[in-house]
Amino acid sequence: MRLASLLIGTLFALPLALAACGDDAKANDAEPFNTLQDCYDAHHVEENLPADEAIVVCCVDHPIAGVHPSCGDTAAACVTHVDAELDPAVTSDEIAAACAEYIDQK
Repeated sequence: MRLASLLIGTLFALPLALAACGDDAKANDAEPFNTLQDCYDAHHVEENLPADEAIVVCCVDHPIAGVHPSCGDTAAACVTHVDAELDPAVTSDEIAAACAEYIDQK
């Protein structure tokens, strides 16, 4: 019985895992933005994503000013870039969390 449950769980989990992996076509289809602030506003203000999640989506999924991925090659570079580009209302903790996740996903 346990084996059957395991197999059924795997059958349901596999498509979800494959869908989450994505590919380069996703970046090509993602809406480009002129600035990181424009992208952030679209995802945080309009879609109500949490601040750190909106930053990750922008950095990973969207070309910003023609650059993709747009938030640098290291967490430190990401923090510096995002801090300079976004409204000061975004906290340093939100930026640090987003940049750590961005590096994991990049």
